[in-house]
Amino acid sequence: MEDEVGRAAKAKKGSPFLNTAQAAFYVGLSHRTLEKMRLKGGGPRFRKHGRYVRYHIDDLDAWSVGQNEQTASDQGEAP
Repeated sequence: MEDEVGRAAKAKKGSPFLNTAQAAFYVGLSHRTLEKMRLKGGGPRFRKHGRYVRYHIDDLDAWSVGQNEQTASDQGEAP
């Protein structure tokens, strides 16, 4: 876990692109959850760099903000 934190911090300083494990840690999900979201849709935007999947930090931040807005609007609706 420490290694992932360091790698994510280093990536944010150097490259804005994170691999699946780093992106999952960044948004607080497991890498398997992020992989499932990528296959089914509804997850953060990703890019393919050759055979590698990469997530841009700005896309992760935008997706995270969108998730927060959906949750807040859902709470206002009557069940």
